[in-house]
Amino acid sequence: MLDELYRKLNSSEKDDFRRLANYLLSHTYLVRHEYQPSQEMTLPNRDYHTVSRLFTLFRDYFELSGWRLEKDDHYGIISLSNTYAHNRLQLNRFTTIFLYICRLIYEEGREEVSGTFYMVKTSTQEIIGKMNTLELLGKRRTTQKERIDAQRTLAHFNIIRKMESSPWDGDGNRILILPSVLSIIPNSNINAMKAELDELKLSGAEN
Repeated sequence: MLDELYRKLNSSEKDDFRRLANYLLSHTYLVRHEYQPSQEMTLPNRDYHTVSRLFTLFRDYFELSGWRLEKDDHYGIISLSNTYAHNRLQLNRFTTIFLYICRLIYEEGREEVSGTFYMVKTSTQEIIGKMNTLELLGKRRTTQKERIDAQRTLAHFNIIRKMESSPWDGDGNRILILPSVLSIIPNSNINAMKAELDELKLSGAEN
């Protein structure tokens, strides 16, 4: 079945298949729409639509090597995960907190974006401000390197998108939180996330 589906592709589609299979292995998530800073507008993501159109082929291909490809047609998310829990990225403490705060902000603004591109606007300052309000960092101040590294990591996996065309700035960027944040921390895990935030708050205070 897999061979048959692949043979039906033309040369250009085969190139797209190889490129996007590698992209998913590296970036984990694809979203249906993406913001283009240079044009200051949100446009359809052609790669998402290609994978969606060839979804059965991609799904069966990844399944052979122990990967699960899933598609959420409502929010427009394609995600790839390892069924054996291998090849997991271990986020550092600050990036983990940054991700959790993005998820909280997304939840707070979720109703306002219903029926649009399912993206929530925020900023580096708002995220850091919420960290401080929740006392997750203890008494220490964050560094520019921490803020830039956290943003770059989450952007690489298509969890957030920078709204400026300039490089990431530790002092502040306008940020779009993408619906893929719902896949990495679904509703069922919100309470567990909040419990872990409480633990991080305690450890931050001790440090």
